[in-house]
Amino acid sequence: MNDIRAITLDLDDTLWETAPVIIRAERKLRAWFDRNYPRITAQFSVEASYELRKAVMVEHADRVHDLTFLRCEVIRRMAVAAGYDDLDVDAAFAVFDRFRNDLELFPDVRPALTSLKQRFTVIAVTNGNANLEKIGIAELFDGYVSARSAGAAKPARPIFDAAVSAGGAEPSRTLHVGDHPEYDVDGARDAGLRTAWVNRSGAVWPEALQQPDSTVTNLFELERLLAG
Repeated sequence: MNDIRAITLDLDDTLWETAPVIIRAERKLRAWFDRNYPRITAQFSVEASYELRKAVMVEHADRVHDLTFLRCEVIRRMAVAAGYDDLDVDAAFAVFDRFRNDLELFPDVRPALTSLKQRFTVIAVTNGNANLEKIGIAELFDGYVSARSAGAAKPARPIFDAAVSAGGAEPSRTLHVGDHPEYDVDGARDAGLRTAWVNRSGAVWPEALQQPDSTVTNLFELERLLAG
């Protein structure tokens, strides 16, 4: 790892636990609908909204990487179906977005990234739509690449190519760090990057996939690995 010059870093489930955040944000949005547009929640159960999302993904297969578009389109269709043609989709999404970015970092994240950024170019790479400014960690990164901005989601190569370009180092001198064996490790390796798997839960590595270059349980271990 002595030749690493840039780090591309996954966000969801690498820097924080994502599922509780999304569940809470969706509940807050649903409560907002209850107060302001009650026919939406009367007509669409949680399960029905998920089925609508699946239909939107099929219809817009070329945009499944854009999670903001998908959520806004589901909101728009529910509103129209419930007779709320005047609903402000952006205002509704803002409710979700507020709580989607109200989260608790794993305790190692801020101190480890503060140290790593002193020695490496650090680029955030995400399939999601987390907002670094709203979360309060923008200063820990030198750049941000999302599936939406790259036009493709991990494990597709274009998002890794965009991240490498943002980091300014060759792929072989860029280390991608993430929690997902396929989306992060396998995708990054196929794009020519070095790889580090963040395994916080003690998961077993899938036998069908080639092992990562390194495995760590948190970013403190990553920091020590790169210092070595």
